[in-house]
Amino acid sequence: MAFNIALDGPAGAGKSTIAKRVAKELSYIYVDTGAMYRAMALFFLREGIAPENEAAISAACQKIAVTLSNEKGEQQVFLNGENVNGLIRTEEVGKMAAATSIYNKVREKLTQLQREMARTADLIMDGRDIGTCVLPEAQVKIYLTASVEIRGKRRFLELQEKGVTCSLEKICEDIRLRDEQDMNREISPLRQAEDAVLIDSSLMSIEEVVNEILTLVEEKLE
Repeated sequence: MAFNIALDGPAGAGKSTIAKRVAKELSYIYVDTGAMYRAMALFFLREGIAPENEAAISAACQKIAVTLSNEKGEQQVFLNGENVNGLIRTEEVGKMAAATSIYNKVREKLTQLQREMARTADLIMDGRDIGTCVLPEAQVKIYLTASVEIRGKRRFLELQEKGVTCSLEKICEDIRLRDEQDMNREISPLRQAEDAVLIDSSLMSIEEVVNEILTLVEEKLE
């Protein structure tokens, strides 16, 4: 039976960084569900579909195939056969993903693929509704969070390192709005699963968070 780890939490909590490290330590597959939603968002942007046009978004889902592969330990995301890893991390794509992930057709399409992967592989999957909706039977569930200020500062430094001009105040405001949107959406809202372990990484190093998750996994495998 496959061993699944569900890692949920708000935007900027460091889910992907932590999940990649845990996956490497355990030799598990890492599944970044946010990247899958971003790939779909990229398609909608290319088609010029407005994020509020649910009918057009739902119809477009039939034209989209999102697949994943692991190359040299790194997840690669393909949109209709095109590797879009280098195209889906922009703010524009992120905002479109946030706006369109609320729609049932979008979530249905990707949830089915994510569950199929989890049935046959030991993996860690991160997102916002993994433990509550996508993989409710996951053996280990984590809810990873941090304060808005800490998450904003992390994002600010990340963008600065890439040479992107940005405002810390604007980034923090965007995170607050994203939290509100994710937690109050009608379909699969962001929330901590009842059996998930809460980890607040505000004052923790990456190593400390990774080690805490590895300890939880070891306890379940005993």
